[in-house]
Amino acid sequence: MLVLLVASPALFAQDAPLVARPAQVYDVEVVATYPHDRGAFTQGLLWRDGALYESTGLNGRSSVRKVELETGKVLRRHDVDARHFAEGLTDWGDRLIQITWQTGTGFVYDLATFKQVSTFTYVGEGWGLARDDKRIIMSDGSDQLRFLDPKTLAETGRLPVTFNGTPVRGLNELEVVKGEIYANVWGDNHIVMIDPKSGRVTGLADLGPLAQRIDRSQPVDVLNGIAWDAKKDRLFVTGKLWPNLFEIRLTPRKP
Repeated sequence: MLVLLVASPALFAQDAPLVARPAQVYDVEVVATYPHDRGAFTQGLLWRDGALYESTGLNGRSSVRKVELETGKVLRRHDVDARHFAEGLTDWGDRLIQITWQTGTGFVYDLATFKQVSTFTYVGEGWGLARDDKRIIMSDGSDQLRFLDPKTLAETGRLPVTFNGTPVRGLNELEVVKGEIYANVWGDNHIVMIDPKSGRVTGLADLGPLAQRIDRSQPVDVLNGIAWDAKKDRLFVTGKLWPNLFEIRLTPRKP
């Protein structure tokens, strides 16, 4: 079992001891390790109908992909125009929705064919995407989560995210797991669990030990990418340019 490390000062501005904070700390166990395309600059990740769907970034290298879990093989791919740096990805019905970093443009694709069916625009940067049963959830690198109407993709509201009263900035890749919003924090190895009503961080897990398990003979970047298989209750994580994708189990640490 991989033991959770002390929370990074890059994530939380306050200096109070972790034991005084009202959030559940989780230990992390690696259940399985799978191959991952180490050329994929992972920006968005989701599980749907027995496969992973992934958005990759960097100008000229951005794409949306369908990926086989066991082999890491890319089953389907659509390349994004080089002027766009692709970011988060989520699904809604028979569509995939992808946003971009700084061009204020989002794309809607047919899930089965990856054919682009429409575009939409938004103000500011685009980082992560996820969904619950009623809305699309978007991050923009700040401490704010945006809510989007799933049909029009217009913004309908925002939610500030805090940890013990302190804003949590750098919210990045998102996933909704059992009603809570899980978020990568850019430049940090933590996943935070967010109450979607209050915006309060209710839990955190440090996945830094995973980075120590990967081959660094070629360049790697930060932890990024969360996907949840709701039917089998499996949680997957990876990173930008990582050669592996991990299935993990989060266990509440006992006091």
